[in-house]
Formats: sequence, C-alpha cells, structure tokens
Amino acid sequence: MSDSALDAAGSSLPLSPPRKTAAPRAQSEARADSAGKEHVIDAMRGFAALLVAYFHCRQVEWVGMQAFHQSVGHAFSLNAIAAYLTFPIAWGSAGVPIFFVISGYCIHRGGALRLAGNPEYRLDTGNFWVRRFARIYPVLLAALVLTFALDWFSLQLPPVSHKIREIGLQAFLVNLFSLQGVAGKTFGSNGALWTLSLEVQFYAIYPLLFALRRRIGMTSVLAIVALVNVVSAYVLERHDIQFFTSYWFSWTLGAWIADARAHRAPQARSSVWLYALAAGFVALGCAAFHFGQYGAFQLWAVGFAFYLYKALERGNPERGPAFGTRLLSRFGDFSFSLYLIHLPIFVLLSSLLFRSSLQMSIWPSFGYMLVAVPVAYVFYRLVELPAMKWSASFKPKAALKKA
Repeated sequence: MSDSALDAAGSSLPLSPPRKTAAPRAQSEARADSAGKEHVIDAMRGFAALLVAYFHCRQVEWVGMQAFHQSVGHAFSLNAIAAYLTFPIAWGSAGVPIFFVISGYCIHRGGALRLAGNPEYRLDTGNFWVRRFARIYPVLLAALVLTFALDWFSLQLPPVSHKIREIGLQAFLVNLFSLQGVAGKTFGSNGALWTLSLEVQFYAIYPLLFALRRRIGMTSVLAIVALVNVVSAYVLERHDIQFFTSYWFSWTLGAWIADARAHRAPQARSSVWLYALAAGFVALGCAAFHFGQYGAFQLWAVGFAFYLYKALERGNPERGPAFGTRLLSRFGDFSFSLYLIHLPIFVLLSSLLFRSSLQMSIWPSFGYMLVAVPVAYVFYRLVELPAMKWSASFKPKAALKKA
C-alpha cells in the first residue's frame, strides 16, 4: 500500500560470482536497479485510495442508500441522481485487496528480478527491514499525531461521532507498534489503520517467504500460503482477530505476479481472457459482499491479481499511458498519505458542519473529498516524501564485478 513501483528488496550479491554467469547476473541487477515508474501500478493505487476514501466519506456524511431511497423514492432531482450514481461505492472496500496485491508485487519485484539472473541471490534482511521502517514509521507517527489533533477538536463538538474510538496513550502505542486488530482497536476515528498492521506484519515475515521461494519456488509458496490463509480465517478471523495470516494470500498473489513476470520473456503476451476472469472474480466478490466482507475480500484479490498480471503487459511504450492512467497515477503518488489521514478529516468536517448527524444530501461528501485530497497532498510533501528519501538512503550501492 505504501510503496512506489520501485525495487524494495535491496541487494546482497555473492562476493565472487562465477565468470560464466556474471553477464546474466549483471543484467538482472541492472533490470532491478533501473525498474522505474509503472503507471499501471500507480494508477491502480490511486484508484484504490480514492475508492476507499469516498467509501468512508459516504459513511461519515450521508444517510446511506436504503434510508435515502425510502425518503426520496424515485424522485429525479439533481441530488437524487447524484446520490444514486454513487451506488457502486457501496463496494468501496474493494480498494483494500488492490493495495495488498500491489504491495506484494512491489516488495518482491526487485528480488524476483535478481533471482531470475542469479538463483543464489540472498535477501539482505537487515537492510530490508531498516528501509521498511524508514519508509513506514515516520509517516505512521505523523498520521497518528494528526488523528489525535483532529479527533480532539471533534470531541469538543457534541454529540460525538460514533467513528471516534479511544485516543489515549495505550491506543496510540497499540497502533504505533502495529498491533491493532490483535492487542487493541484502531486509534481514534482512523479505522483505516487496521490494514497497516497487516502490512507491517507482511514486511516482518517477507524474508521467510523469500527464503521459501528460493527453496521450493513461488507457486509452491503460494499454495502453502493459501492453506495457511484458510486455516487462519477459521481460527482467527471468525473470532475478529485480524492477523496477517488471514490476508497473506492476497499479498502473496502480488509477489507471485512479480516472480512470474521476472522469469518470462519481455515480449510474451498472455490471453485477453485474463480480463474476463478478473471481471468475473470481481463480480463474484460484489455478490459475496452481501454475506460478509471477508469472503468478498479474497475473491476481489484474485480478480485484481488477474487484472494486474495482464495490465502490466505494456502495449506501445512510445505512445505512453492513456490520459486516465496518467491522471490516476498522480493520485497514486500520494495514495498512502490519503489513505492514512482521510477519515479523521471527514469526521472533523462532519462534526464542524453537521454536529456528526448524517445528511440526506450527497453533495457535502464531494466537498469533503475536495478538502481531504489537497490536505493529503500537503501531508505527502511534508512527511511522506522525506520518509521515502530517508528510506532510499539505506539502499545498498553494490558494485558489480566485470567478467
């Protein structure tokens, strides 16, 4: 959720590579180091962030589709038309599996490219964890402080929004150490933070996944993770304990895509039917959502994985990405910031403007977004961008020996 489409794995090369494999290894290193901006990844991330943000926005500001329909019926006012057009946002939580699939892809991509040229490549675990810490925790700390400040103001405007939970020190520390869902609830009104603890847990376990990949291959790893995912859902998720094992399959799907693409010919093309499969699984997820979010999450993850695998095959590089892709990729640049801070902004706006009461009009929700997006961009420039640069400063500068 938090990474650009750049190498996140770092480098740990053997000291004396055999002369006959030096060239392929050098090429794999060059591919990993030069892997640049992928507009499809950033566009999907931007789409997911906007989808989740507006999904929450409607929950905070609006009465909801059922209450609205009961009150308005089939009236064709401009407000009614706008409200009914937002109906697909009811499945806005589908943005979260998009984040997880993309995260698995981005984190594993650099390592997968290096493994493709050098099967003996080993992940520098310490460097990986240091870079992940530098990338995530300054932004998380700032988001928690901002959540506290905004929620404190919201609490001064009773009746208090039901979205605001505990904002004490214990809740702060639970979220700072990414234990929400296991040792406590999310901090204050920032319910979106439930996914961040899972992300951190994915990063903590990634070196083990990488080691298994080297020994048994990524497809076998994916099968094992799928089994773990099912058992964890039965043992933990149904008891409302949110641990990474219950969502690991979606993240590993992204890692599998990175591995598969690293080992295939650049000019190879897959069937367009992957788009049909993607649409089918997404539709199944929307149907399953009626019975529960967890099952829908898993189906959505598979659907978005099919889409990502196919969408990463670039058509005409000279023509560049389409306008819509370029536009969404701009939002993708600061999607992590938008995801982390949008909810307390919405809650404060609702407290200030409506004393937390749900409105019949859909229009304020659009205004909420017009506030949250630029604030998130400023947060990105002031907090997230420096964290990204700090994380990048730990990237090892490995020198390749020429044959």
